[in-house]
Amino acid sequence: MNFRAPLKQDGADILRLVHDLGVLDANSAYAYMLIGEHHSDTSVVAEIDGRLVGFITAYILPRHPDIVFVWQVGVAEAGRGRGLATRMLFEILKRPACFDVHYMDTTIGPSNEPSQALFRGLARRLNTYVEESELFASDLFGDFDDEEHEPEILFRIGPFDAKTVRGALE
Repeated sequence: MNFRAPLKQDGADILRLVHDLGVLDANSAYAYMLIGEHHSDTSVVAEIDGRLVGFITAYILPRHPDIVFVWQVGVAEAGRGRGLATRMLFEILKRPACFDVHYMDTTIGPSNEPSQALFRGLARRLNTYVEESELFASDLFGDFDDEEHEPEILFRIGPFDAKTVRGALE
């Protein structure tokens, strides 16, 4: 398993994985290229034999430099059952860009139990807390298709520090 920062050249492969998974909101290839161009220090891709099997898009909040926001987590079938999502989260947290990060934020739909378990498990490994609150109500998503979008619940994990992250990896 190889972890590395995403490159703008990975945008199409990330989008392909998003489509293959069928559960994430698909953004444009351009958006994923921007992640590689602008947010590679806080995002990660995972490869097996040179093939992309996982990714996390994340960035430091501009007005809160002690918070890293995880936008999307995707793991292909070939990467499942290996703790890959947790390993990628730690890969981000141990990078120099996150040395001053004390919280990790993400949003999760109420029915997405695997993601809830992932982030609650991360909090346990970091020996810290998870605070949950609604960030985006369903009606904010509009009515662009026949399905109502679930609300997005903000999960805030923390506080923690670089020493705690290193300790959780041992």
